[in-house]
Amino acid sequence: TKWQQDPFIGALVDGKLYGRGAADMKGGVAAFVAAVAMFDATEQAGSISLIITGDEEGDADFGTVKMVEWLKTNEQVPDVCVVGEPTNPVCLGEVIKNGRRGSLSCHLRVDGVQGHVAYPHLADNPITRLLAMLAPVNGTALDGGNDYFDPSTANVTSIDTSNDAGNVIPATVEARFNIRFNTEHKSEDLIGWLEEHFDRIGGQWTANWRVSALPFVTPAGRLTELMQGAILSVTGQTPALSTSGGTSDARFITTICPVAEFGLVGQTMHQVDEYVDAADIDQLAKIYHQMLVRFFEGEV
Repeated sequence: TKWQQDPFIGALVDGKLYGRGAADMKGGVAAFVAAVAMFDATEQAGSISLIITGDEEGDADFGTVKMVEWLKTNEQVPDVCVVGEPTNPVCLGEVIKNGRRGSLSCHLRVDGVQGHVAYPHLADNPITRLLAMLAPVNGTALDGGNDYFDPSTANVTSIDTSNDAGNVIPATVEARFNIRFNTEHKSEDLIGWLEEHFDRIGGQWTANWRVSALPFVTPAGRLTELMQGAILSVTGQTPALSTSGGTSDARFITTICPVAEFGLVGQTMHQVDEYVDAADIDQLAKIYHQMLVRFFEGEV
C-alpha cells in the first residue's frame, strides 16, 4: 500500500485524522452525530434523522434512491435536508452546494469497412465520421449558463479502434463522452439533438446513453440563509452558494424536500492518505448544532 497511515483505523497524527473516507464523508457523519449529542431536545417538537446509506459512490441504484421511496411510503418525508458532502475547497466555511449539474454519458460506436490505407477507395474509414460526430461534444460549452449554473460542458473521455496496425483502416471505432448539463437542458432533448447530428453525418452508428443524474437547484432562501447564518456564527465567514463539481445523492433528496450540502474540506478525498483536520470536525459539529438550533427556533 502507498498509505503512510493505516487507512482503516483513523490514525490521529499532528492534528490530522487519516483514513479512507475521512473527508468524503465519514468526518461529516461524525460531526453531525456530535451535533445531535450536543442538541437539547427538551420540549422540542419534531424529529432529527440521520440517513446513512451505501451505493453513493457506485451506480446509485439502491442506497438513497430506496431510502427516498421508504420515506415517502412511510410518511417520514423531512421538511429539509442537509447533506454532509465535503463542499469546501480550502478551508471550512467557504461553500454551500445548493444544486448540482446533471450527468449524461454516451458510448458511441461507428462502423465502416476495413481496408488498406494505400487503397482508401476500397474502404470506409469510420474515424472520419466519428470525429465529425464528436465535434459538438469536444470540450464545448453548450449554453451560456444561468443565475445558478455555469455553462453546460461536454468532453470526450476515450476513443478506441483496437487497431495496432499502422497500415490498416479499422472497421469500427468507439468513443465515450460525458455531458455535465445545467437546468437549461433536459436529458432527452440533448440525446435527440445529438442523434439528429449523428444522422446528418451518416453511416452506421449505435449509441448507448446513460443518465446518471438530473440537474437541480435549491434557490437561495430560508434553508440556505439558515445554513449561512450558522456557518457565519462559528467560522466568521459567510459561505458562497455553488452548483459546481460532480453529482451527489442530494439529486435524489431534492425530489421530496429542499436540500443543500455543507461539510468538510475536500482537498484529499479519494486520495492516498486521505485526511481531515481534527479541529475542522469539531468546528463542523458546532456548525451543524447551530443549524439544528436555528431550525427548531423556526428559521425555516
